[in-house]
Amino acid sequence: MNPGELKKVFRNRRLAVVGDVMLDRYLIGSVDRISPEAPVPVLRVEQITEHAGGAANVAVNLQSLGARVWLGGRVGADEAADHLHHLLRNHGIREVVLFRDPAYATAIKTRLMARNHQMLRCDQESVKSPSPAVEKRLIRQFLNSLRAFRPEALIFQDYNKGLLTANVINHLVDYCRKANILTAVDPKRSNFFTYKKVSVFKPNLREVREALSLDEPPLTRDGLLRIHRLLRRRLHHGITLLTLAERGIFYADGRQADWIPAHPRDVADVSGAGDTVIATATLALASGLLLPQAAQLANLCGGLVCEHAGVVPITWDMLEQALSNQSLNG
Repeated sequence: MNPGELKKVFRNRRLAVVGDVMLDRYLIGSVDRISPEAPVPVLRVEQITEHAGGAANVAVNLQSLGARVWLGGRVGADEAADHLHHLLRNHGIREVVLFRDPAYATAIKTRLMARNHQMLRCDQESVKSPSPAVEKRLIRQFLNSLRAFRPEALIFQDYNKGLLTANVINHLVDYCRKANILTAVDPKRSNFFTYKKVSVFKPNLREVREALSLDEPPLTRDGLLRIHRLLRRRLHHGITLLTLAERGIFYADGRQADWIPAHPRDVADVSGAGDTVIATATLALASGLLLPQAAQLANLCGGLVCEHAGVVPITWDMLEQALSNQSLNG
């Protein structure tokens, strides 16, 4: 499938994202001396940029590829939440339910960058679940808004910041199953086995080994297939999409399985690559692409964004250039 065909099938697909949103801030500059106060480099800040991060970055990736996007999340009653709203509006994402919780602080990841090299990351966050009253209001607000939006797929982007409690997950998965909406999950450890009977489960290798208490034997296709089967016994899900960092991606659904190697890349920054993978894979499946095609596209896009410093979404310019040398095979 060529880029022109992909654009047509992706255009105006209705996808929803719910999860932990955050603000990604970059302090960019140069280093030319060591501090006299301590043996550390001094970054001369020349530019400060902000980007939508976490679940918001998934939404931006989908919007960039032509989908219509609904985003649900939780923010604090703070300035960072205002900045995040502004960034989403600039990307053309209008269907947004960011619940303002005064007991919560919007997560901010600040990265110090010198010549495209990340020196340090500073996290400002309050990792806490909503109170029972807030949780109830969140669920009601999300469900009402989703019913009005009528998505074809819902992505859970879990960063362990507290929004995606078992109650929130179960209510939304139950709604999607009854409405025949595809569900895809990028999980984290706390709720790893809460996402039962979803359509697509996309952990990375480290996360799945920790969750299943597995040793680290040499990677083989049979070993990866065993991981899929172990997950399925616990989750009863449809597709396993297992990201393997520089080694590519593995997919299995009980009928077919394959390991797709990563493309050689000049990696600048892996930040946000997982967001791009879950966004492109889910959009592809919701648009009717076959699983092998969706996995190939996700593998390709996840690698492409790693060639850029900072959290950046996949763009058609990146994708068209990459697909000019290859095609997606079913």
